[in-house]
Amino acid sequence: MESYDDVISFLGEWGPYQRSVFLSISVIIIPNGYLALSMVFLADTPPHRCQLSNSSAAETFLGNLSLPLPTEEAGGQKVYSRCSRYRAGSNGSTLATERCLDGWVFSTDRYVSTIVTQWDLVCDQNWKGPFTTSVFFLGVLLGSAISGQLSDRYGRKIVLFGAIALRTTASLLQLASQSWEMFCILYFFVGMGEISSYIAAFVLGIEILSKSERIAFSTLGICMFYAFGYILLPILAYYIRDWKMLLLTLTMPEFLYIPLWWCIPESPRWLLTQGRKEEAEAILKYAARKNGVSHVGPIFSTIHSDMDSSKHSRSYLDLIATSNIRNVTIILLWMWLICTIGYYGLSLNTPNLHGDPYINCLISATSETLVYVMVWRLMCISPRRIATAVPLLFSGTMLLLIHWVPPTLQFVITTLVMAGKSGATAAFTIIYIYSLELYPTVVRNMGVGVCSMTSRIGTIISPYFAFMVVRSGILAFIVMGSCMVMAGLLSLLLPETHNKPLPETISQMQPMYCSRKRSNPRSQAD
Repeated sequence: MESYDDVISFLGEWGPYQRSVFLSISVIIIPNGYLALSMVFLADTPPHRCQLSNSSAAETFLGNLSLPLPTEEAGGQKVYSRCSRYRAGSNGSTLATERCLDGWVFSTDRYVSTIVTQWDLVCDQNWKGPFTTSVFFLGVLLGSAISGQLSDRYGRKIVLFGAIALRTTASLLQLASQSWEMFCILYFFVGMGEISSYIAAFVLGIEILSKSERIAFSTLGICMFYAFGYILLPILAYYIRDWKMLLLTLTMPEFLYIPLWWCIPESPRWLLTQGRKEEAEAILKYAARKNGVSHVGPIFSTIHSDMDSSKHSRSYLDLIATSNIRNVTIILLWMWLICTIGYYGLSLNTPNLHGDPYINCLISATSETLVYVMVWRLMCISPRRIATAVPLLFSGTMLLLIHWVPPTLQFVITTLVMAGKSGATAAFTIIYIYSLELYPTVVRNMGVGVCSMTSRIGTIISPYFAFMVVRSGILAFIVMGSCMVMAGLLSLLLPETHNKPLPETISQMQPMYCSRKRSNPRSQAD
């Protein structure tokens, strides 16, 4: 009996068919690069002050401290108080203050409008800004939980384009939001569509392409085009300062993906598990014609029985069935959580860095393209433990060094944050592939699924890292840097998988690195 990869080997590698699938699926990932991180600009808080009680609604923001308003220290400078004003009719040397009862006046130097200025998400309502992003990631959490099951039942292609339709529709409806609550509810569905399309595209590409092309697809394909989308965000935001027009501009390109329905095939692997052998063969015969390969006769007459969907069922308890897989799972959960908080937390913190937020965001996005090329080379030549530990330790060290940088050297702090974010990006990319290699076939989907669910908890927490930077400053970087270093050290305990065959059963898993010299690997129950 032959495996699926052996059966389709007649197609060759990197032919016109593979290149078409590689490019078509990768292009679909571009909006994922700016959907979650668009809140960097859509929900940024411009300078603001209380509106005077006797002023008109059209009052403009003046930053020269010429108005009768209390002041406060911010960034070493005196500015108008953002949340209080003098009470009308106050007498004496001590003027009584009150909350901004008549609303706020926002600076328009950087933005025409954001959702913060739209619904006054400042002062005692300032928690709603980061919570908006958390709502998006709550949708991501639910989407990651159900998209796999939907994809297994209805097909990868249907879920992929259904998710694109969901996020596009929800984004367009956000433009008509009458309240912050309505905006958040719709953003929840955008999050569901975002992660569902990402997972479906990733799985579809991995299942269609041959194993020699999968590392390139997961790094130079999926991740690189994600970075291209991220690069587009600050460029578009620079020229479009109104949040509704920016959101509309980010959403409209989704309609360009409609023709790709006829360019991207369903996964032949999935069709086989559904007993739809004729459809799978038709797709591969089309691929053969496109690659200029002649193939006569049935393709799947000798397919291995492991494509049968009626395999022995497994449960999530198998992830803690033995001490070895239990230790691997615990370490991976911690690493996924920290990598996610590090990547998204540092990305969402861009507006808080010294300098122009558009340039900072562009530098952050552009650096990711270089990181993904480096990760691709590392994955080809370097041991997985080292490739995972080095970026985590590097990221943690850069963030911890910020503690010793004087506050006046803001350029140095920004550089260290950008370097730390690059390390988190590399680790976040590598950990996904490393996890696929660590778990055996019988629980691979469940293992990576649990890790992915844990990472979604990290994405929900990540907006508050940026919020914590504003409130506590250096403490946020110390906490994040320490967690990164801990994750890097723990990764050195994991088994090595580079140039080793993928384990099929739990008993075939490599032992933890710290226990490999104790004795020969013991036979463990499957």
